[in-house]
Amino acid sequence: MFSKETYIQRRSFLRQKIGSGLILIPGNQESPMNYPENTYHFRQDSTFLYFFGLDLSGMFGVIDVDSNHDLLYANDIEIEDIIWMGPQKSVAEQAFSVGVDITAPMDKLGQTIERAIKAGRKVHFLPPYRADNMIQLSSLLGIKTCKLKQYASMALIHAIVAMRSLKDAEEIAEIERACAIGYEMHVTAMKMAQPGITEQQIAGLIEGIALSKGAGTSFPTILTQNGETLHNHHHSFTLQSGRLMIVDAGAESNGHYASDFTRTIPVGGKFSPKQLDIYNIVLAANNKAFSLTKPGVTYQSVHLETARVIASGLKELGLMKGDVDEAVASGAHALFFPHGLGHMMGLDVHDMEDYGQIHVGYDDEIRPIDQFGTAYLRLGRRLQPGFVITNEPGIYFIPALIEKWEKEQINAGFINFAKVRDYIGFGGIRLEDDTLVTETGARLLGNRIPINPEEVEAVVASGLK
Repeated sequence: MFSKETYIQRRSFLRQKIGSGLILIPGNQESPMNYPENTYHFRQDSTFLYFFGLDLSGMFGVIDVDSNHDLLYANDIEIEDIIWMGPQKSVAEQAFSVGVDITAPMDKLGQTIERAIKAGRKVHFLPPYRADNMIQLSSLLGIKTCKLKQYASMALIHAIVAMRSLKDAEEIAEIERACAIGYEMHVTAMKMAQPGITEQQIAGLIEGIALSKGAGTSFPTILTQNGETLHNHHHSFTLQSGRLMIVDAGAESNGHYASDFTRTIPVGGKFSPKQLDIYNIVLAANNKAFSLTKPGVTYQSVHLETARVIASGLKELGLMKGDVDEAVASGAHALFFPHGLGHMMGLDVHDMEDYGQIHVGYDDEIRPIDQFGTAYLRLGRRLQPGFVITNEPGIYFIPALIEKWEKEQINAGFINFAKVRDYIGFGGIRLEDDTLVTETGARLLGNRIPINPEEVEAVVASGLK
């Protein structure tokens, strides 16, 4: 949690942007795992954390724009709670710590909202993403749960996206803490990448690091020797010599800010010449993207330039053919690079995407490109100092996709399918760093996890000692 002044300033700035009305910021509730008292690990709503900072369930924040008051609705604990949880600070004490001086029990919240609606005041809320919050908002506002998203406040969405997109020094420090944990996770995974080790052993150990140093992982760990599956959460295989293991994993700091890194590791510690050829193309694409990242540049243009690096490298290997610019314009590169270059990162690993990804990654100037592969680019708009983004190009050989394109002769003028078939079973390679856009360019967040092939091989080899 940051200083109370931080949260006061954030709420004040939001009031100025919205102008009038009542802003509803519900916190999250406990979520039962298999019966009410046995719950999943609690994760507070990120918007509530950003404006109210309290990492406790059962709270609801209200920002009254017209009266210039902030309110916190929650129930004080009772003796039964104290028996199981120990003494807890009162709601008023919790509220004071984040600069809120008006509190009330949760059963008073409905009256506040009802008075505002009867007075004809605008009630602003964000699109809810959890069923319990949907039900609560539906009851409070008299809107069917299936229609809540269409009544969500676009003014509030745009205002908060503008605020949260620009990370301040406190936030960057939290992200750096998450990056330091992520570094340890990935180096540990590299050292363990030996034949006979199971994917589950490695995933379990690095997730333990995330829990021992912070609030756990920032998303479910992707760790697999079948890297052609982009989001492979299946950790049941035993590593085989000569395979490539993708590890896409990140940590969440105790302040709930994320890191998100990916490295691709040769099992046993040595890239084959064929693997090294593809790896170096992805590394060149990663480095190119970082060199182009600076204020005023659209991330959509950085993505397309990265695609050209990939297409050019694959053409040199004989996997692609024809004019590189024409191939990228046609989307031929997406057979190998079928996802976007990166996304925003902060309190969420895909920052603010619960508001609607289109509102976070695009604007009136930059719109998505409706083309396979590039359509998955989650961030396209112009970069600004303070943005924290991921940079994660990749090359994959997906058997079903190759078969489909060859059968339907999709982009056949740019693809050498006979050569591509030789790579079925190769897997995939992805390399991802976390980047802060600065006033003059960009800088990597955290110490860069070993990425040059000889560095990676050396780390894997050190795990045998």
